[in-house]
Parts: sequence; structure tokens; C-alpha cells
Amino acid sequence: MDVENHSLVTEFILLGIPHTQGLEIMLFLLFLPFYACTLLGNLSILVAVIASTQLHTPMYFFLGNLAVFDMSFSSVTCPKMLLYLVGLSRLISYQNCVTQLFFFHFLGSIECFLYTVMAYDRFAAICYPLRYTIIMNSRICVALAVGTWLLGCIHSSVLTSLTFTLPYCGSNEVNHFFCDIPALLPLACADTSLAHKVSFTNVGIVSLICFLLIIVSYTRITVSILRIRTTEGRRRAFSTCSAHLIAILCASVPIITVYLQPTPNPMLGTVVQILMNLVGPMLNPLIYTLRNKEVKTALRKLLHRTGEADG
Repeated sequence: MDVENHSLVTEFILLGIPHTQGLEIMLFLLFLPFYACTLLGNLSILVAVIASTQLHTPMYFFLGNLAVFDMSFSSVTCPKMLLYLVGLSRLISYQNCVTQLFFFHFLGSIECFLYTVMAYDRFAAICYPLRYTIIMNSRICVALAVGTWLLGCIHSSVLTSLTFTLPYCGSNEVNHFFCDIPALLPLACADTSLAHKVSFTNVGIVSLICFLLIIVSYTRITVSILRIRTTEGRRRAFSTCSAHLIAILCASVPIITVYLQPTPNPMLGTVVQILMNLVGPMLNPLIYTLRNKEVKTALRKLLHRTGEADG
């Protein structure tokens, strides 16, 4: 297609969730509580981690980072989706589309890196308990956290640059509920094979490396747990790790389903991404609080102090 004969796209139209015409209000009423619970649940964990001195440990430092991620990740796509579900404009400017895609992959990759760092933290705590405070001192924890954000920025910058260096000069209708690579590339009026290959490889390599590092960490952790002589000791160690493993499983399946399929199914991808944007970030607070006595105790104390202050 001759780009010079077509005006460049300056805004996109988000077509939304396929096959849901006439169900917008029902979907709004369904999705709004999920988004509200995501914000409330993760904010509660973040406040508990900051306010409770008992939670000023590496494990909860990274859990606080995860809470920030979950609130931010949902907020990249959900507010715009909720607005057009109640009848407001489906238009999104070119610049806002770039921003949305960048932050979606920026925060999505941070989740992958953060789960890997959390697996390393559990590995250090269980396999080297006597040296744990040295291995995971405050400087190392901050360096690991900053590293996840920097790696996420590099990863997302590559994907965003590849996607938006392509010219968009034909249709501006994005067959999705937000700006993402699989939905945007079919609209480009140039060869998209490089962008397809790099995005597939980039997401695949990041996911694979993180997954392998997590597997190695938990293999070592399992061996160490089985060496614990007391049943109570083994139970506590498995309890500490099980919430993290459940959260990793909830995060990994959507990535594989959406980005690592040679021929992705658009409808399946949309459903999975709704779960990834709305349900996943809401589940993390439930997973970590329901299976963690220290977090539940900190939240109860925080609510008690708040009640006394109001009284």
C-alpha cells in the first residue's frame, strides 16, 4: 500500500469486546466491582505493609511492589473501557494509544520479573535461613526492585517502538478493548513481519527465562523443605510458598494464551485479557491475605487503630 496516498491516522476507535453489542450496561455493572475491589484490596495490602513494622521484611517489600503493580496494571485499560461501556467516546488519540500500549507491556513485564525476584527471595529464606538477612539486605532489595522496573521499561520500549514506527494510514478501528500489539498490527499499512517476530520472540524469551528461574528456585526450595525434620516446619514452609505459586500460575496462563500462540484466536484472547486485567490483579490480595496470617493480623490491627481514631 502506498503510504503517501493515504492520510496518517491521528486517532483510533476501540471497538470493544466482540459480540457484546447491547450488553454494555450489564458489562459495566459486572466489571466496575472487580476494578473497585482491585484498587481497594491492593491499597489495603500496601498500607498494611507500610504501616506495620512486622511486615518490614524483603518478602513484604516485594509484596508491596506487587500491590502497586496490580493497581497500576488494571488502571491502564479499565477506566477507558468502563467509560465507553456507559456510552462515552470510544475514540483514543494516537498519543494515548502509544502510552496505553507502553504501560500495558511495561507493567506486564514487571509482573514477570517481580515474581522471579520473589521466588529468589523465598529460595534465599528457605535454603539459606542463617544468611538470609545478608543475602537479602535492604540495598539488594531496592536494587532488585529498581532492576525489575528498568528491565520492564527496556522490554516495553522495544515493543512500543516496533509497533509505532509502522505507518497507520488506513482503517483506525481497533478490534479490541484497548491498544495492544495483536490488535494494532493488522491496521498498519506496511510489512509487519518484523514486528510480529520480535514481539513474539521478546515476550517468549522474557516469559521463558523468568519461568525457568522460578522452576530452578522452587526445585531447590522443595528439596530443602523435604529435608526439614518437623511436620510443622514443612507445613509452614509450603504455606509460605504456595500463595506465590498460585499467583504465578494465574499470571502465566494468560501470557501463553494471548501472546505465544502462532495463530491467536481474537475472541479467546479478549476473554483472557479481561481476566488478566480485571480478575488477576483482584485475586492477588485475596491469595496473599487468605493464606498469610501476618498480613491478616496487620490488617486487623490497622482497622482497629482506624476505628479507635474515628471513635
